[in-house]
Amino acid sequence: MRRISAAPLNTKPVSATAEQILDLAETLIQTRSYSAFSYQDIAGALGIRKASIHYHFATKAELGVAVVDRYAERFGNALAALDRDQSKSSAQLLDFYCEPYLQYAQTPDRVCLCGALAAESLALPPQIRERVAGFFEDHQAWLARILERGAQRGEFALRTAAVRTARMFFGALQGALLVKRTTGDMTQLKDVVMALKSQLSVDQGGKAAGVRGLRKARKK
Repeated sequence: MRRISAAPLNTKPVSATAEQILDLAETLIQTRSYSAFSYQDIAGALGIRKASIHYHFATKAELGVAVVDRYAERFGNALAALDRDQSKSSAQLLDFYCEPYLQYAQTPDRVCLCGALAAESLALPPQIRERVAGFFEDHQAWLARILERGAQRGEFALRTAAVRTARMFFGALQGALLVKRTTGDMTQLKDVVMALKSQLSVDQGGKAAGVRGLRKARKK
């Protein structure tokens, strides 16, 4: 299993034009899909020739790899910094993690880059598919560490293993964001985030709040 690192994936300087290409390609993947945009779309939007794009990224697959690497690095650096910060509560770290999803939900059609790519996984070049899988594994591993830390500190009450809870948390966020894009209902994601947090809540006796309620219901 990979571990999120703050080390940059690519130290080669990127020109301003290449950054503009990467920015637009990222948005197009998030709002359309990898398969639904072309170099002509980028050239037209930026007012450059397709040859200029090929100069920086010889193939669409190379561009896709660069977009995913940059996206994963941006997330990875932020999460690695949080890993080193022992002053924040585990709940604060989860809030930080959920924030990008909530920000995407405020747009008409943007979703997580790797979530968008996963929807067309079988059509992706192998090198992009591998990176998307790595992104998912890294984020689930980070969530598992934060959940385990929260449980050890008495901040969370886990009903199952941290790894399983992390998978549930990650999958629910990704799925809710896609549902929100389809329905346009922002509460889809907000409700899922609230429900996920409630599954981790601890009552004053140090037990999972939901478990106590379930036991009471069974006695009735």
